[in-house]
This record gives sequence, structure tokens and C-alpha cells, in this order.
Amino acid sequence: IYTEENTLSLHDALPIYKLVVAQAGIRILAGLTSSIDIPRKAVAGTLGMLTEIGSASETNPQTAKVSLTPKRVGAYVEYSKQALIQSALPLESMLRDDLLSGAATTLEDQVINGVGTGANMRGIRNTTAIGTVVGGTNGAAPVWSHFVDLESACANLNAEPDMLAGYLLNTKTRGKLKQTTKSTYLPWIWDGGAQPVNGYRALVTNTMASNLTKGTSTTICSAAIFSSDYSMGVMGLFGAPDVTVDPYTKADTGQVKITLNQFADFGVRQPSAFSKIEDLLS
Repeated sequence: IYTEENTLSLHDALPIYKLVVAQAGIRILAGLTSSIDIPRKAVAGTLGMLTEIGSASETNPQTAKVSLTPKRVGAYVEYSKQALIQSALPLESMLRDDLLSGAATTLEDQVINGVGTGANMRGIRNTTAIGTVVGGTNGAAPVWSHFVDLESACANLNAEPDMLAGYLLNTKTRGKLKQTTKSTYLPWIWDGGAQPVNGYRALVTNTMASNLTKGTSTTICSAAIFSSDYSMGVMGLFGAPDVTVDPYTKADTGQVKITLNQFADFGVRQPSAFSKIEDLLS
């Protein structure tokens, strides 16, 4: 079997850099060739006050690591040569772009929702030790306190918000916030402008779950995330997206097969920089 293989440049991989999580500020390490361990401080050292010539005590800060290993995103599409001939638009380019966009969307879903088992990455929502805010036994309509509590869940662990802080929401939650006031006679929770929620950025993507269950509220709850610093989330890209155009394997039926493979992984360096709520009734 002969194949024509095209390894795309990072410029061609641009859909990844247009993702909402990339705009939020997660750190993207491109061009990796092997698994990497990213160190982080788990427990700070302990220091004390000393007299002028008093002896200092040893301190033992604890470190940990976030390991990124290649996990494969892939799919293929087949089309007939007749369709290519009869197409008024460049069919092959359109299908390649669809694969690239689909891979980028899958990566965003993994960054947010990945369960961390099997071939899946571990996304923000399923990272151990991030902050958690609870709406209600059977979920709750979003109110102003939920978004202040998400901010406080990070700040109370000394992850004070900085310029890369903000919320990740889906379109249902955004619509609800535009119709919900902070309190009686006060403005809407979604204020508008560049920092529309609680003085922070609010980025919107429908890869943020809206089909969760809480108590009797079945498959109708939405999740939302706050981060005091999105750069504490790290995505590793192992090589560039790899596209193989194969006109030979199915030449007997007049078909061409395009296959895309992308290797990536994601991890959170400091869980205290993230918080979530998963039972918003939007």
C-alpha cells in the first residue's frame, strides 16, 4: 500500500490556537517528541523568624509532577473520485479542514471534560483537588453568589486571580445570566463588555457540558469553570497534525481515503487555580 503523507505545520494547525481554551490562556507546548514531566510545588516550605545569629531550621517543600504522554485523536473520511471531479469547490481541501477542525474541537472537549481513563486525557472538570461549588440538591438556577463563590474557591487557596482569570460557560448559561439580575433592582449578572461576569472575562463554548444530572434534574444541568490563571493548564502537542491522503487502497472502487492523526495530552499544574460548578439549571 502506498500513501501520500503530509505532516502539517503549526500554521496549518491554527484551529487549535483558535479554541476557546487557548484564548482563555492555557499553555500550549508544541512540537514535543516524547513524554514530559512538568514539575510543580505541592506543599510550600516552612520558614520562621530567627534571632540575629540563631540557627535556621531545614524546610521541606514538597514537589510533584504533571506527566504528559501522547494520546491519539484521529479519524478518516472517504470520497469518490467522481465527487472530486464534479465538485465545484475544492472538495479535498474542505474535507481536510473538516478533519483539522474536528480534531481541535475534540481536544477542547478533552481539556474540559476528559475523564482520564483509557485513551482519554484528564480534563479540568475531572482533575482532583480543584475547587467545587454546589448549587442545590436538584441543581439550581444560576445566581450571583455562585460566580463569587467560584472566584473565592481559588482565592481562598491563595490562587489569587490575575490577568488570565475568567469563567468558561456554555451558551445556555450565558443566556440565563443575561436574564438574571444580581439582586433586586441591580444589573444583570452578565454585564457585557470585555469582562462581563464579576469583573472577569467569560468565554463561551458548547463543549462545556449542559447534559449533567443532579438529583431529580436529569440531563439538564450545566457546568461552569473559573480559573484564577488558565496558564496552569498545560496542553502538549506531540508533533503536528498528520494527514495521509491515500488514493491507492480503494482505487478499485474509485475512492480516496484521508486520515488524520494528532497526538496530544493535557494536565493541570496547580489544581487550586481552578474551580467548578456542575448543577446549574440554565
